[in-house]
Amino acid sequence: MIRPIPAIEAIPAMTPFVGPEQLMRESGRTALLRLGANESAFGPSPKAVAAMSQELERLSWYGDPESLDLRDALAAKHRCSPEQIVVASGIDDVMGLAVRAFVGPGGTALTTRGTYPTLVYHVAGYGGRTVYASYRSDGTIDVDALLEIARRERPSLVYLANPDNPSGSFLSRGEIRRFYDELPHDSLFLLDEAYADFVDEERLLEPFFDDRLIRMRTFSKAYGMAGARIGYAIATASNVQTFQKIRLHYGVNRNAQIGALASLQDETFRCHVVDETKRAREDYYALARELGLGCIESCTNFACIDLGTAERATSVMNELLRRGVWIRKPGAPPLDRYVRVSAGTAEMRAEFARAFRAVLTEASV
Repeated sequence: MIRPIPAIEAIPAMTPFVGPEQLMRESGRTALLRLGANESAFGPSPKAVAAMSQELERLSWYGDPESLDLRDALAAKHRCSPEQIVVASGIDDVMGLAVRAFVGPGGTALTTRGTYPTLVYHVAGYGGRTVYASYRSDGTIDVDALLEIARRERPSLVYLANPDNPSGSFLSRGEIRRFYDELPHDSLFLLDEAYADFVDEERLLEPFFDDRLIRMRTFSKAYGMAGARIGYAIATASNVQTFQKIRLHYGVNRNAQIGALASLQDETFRCHVVDETKRAREDYYALARELGLGCIESCTNFACIDLGTAERATSVMNELLRRGVWIRKPGAPPLDRYVRVSAGTAEMRAEFARAFRAVLTEASV
């Protein structure tokens, strides 16, 4: 019998993300209210849709393996050179490149237990090990706990999402800079800024380039292109050259490149999405207050609502799914007592509110 290498065979079989397609198949439903994956309910830019549609007849062509036009536009956006940008098929792809290049077999990565899980799967798949800090009791990232472990373990890579997923919390510019400055200088800081487009630029870590820092961005959230799978990293030219050695050069969808480039030219639409997302969060906060529940203040396109216990949060999530409403909940404490709801349109929010009220008042949860 042909078997994988021992490091891969030792990884438990699992499905890291159960998608709505599988849930519909299991329940016999043909549709769900999709509020579980932090997709944009407001769609991509009409300019992106038009540009992509116009080029569909050329789908037989490969995309540009170097993403030259898109890198030029991103370099202008971030006030750097194209040599400091690498385009990939989403942040998940960039994570894999970073783990493969800087952790590898026997290496160590540090993260917060319960944060966005894809990094952990890459670390396991490339033969490394992950060590963890815990969230604070209020669901926010404990940077001091991460620093303490980093000093002890000397990890090759430290991962942090800001704004965070799944909590939605945000570390200030000063706090994230202190964290970076106090990390061991032989640890790479992999900063996930998937939700940065929902935050004013002056609140984010200031722009600078150092071989110890890789920042990751995406077109999946504010730009509404999750299904196109396109993201990028901002890094030193040296780190980009490292990625060039191992990345899948034709792995980026040609139409995604076209749509991403058009999206960057439609700042009005992005601002519209950010404004609508803020309204959605405020509606969720108001709903939680009405029902006597707490929330974590979010800087993302979702909100976490506190159900008090992990058991109650799971029951509410499952009952909502039975009623055709798909949301998710964090899996690790202390955030496992929350449910996480993506920002929807006004109609989607109203439908969610009706179902959520009904579950909490009618069902024994």
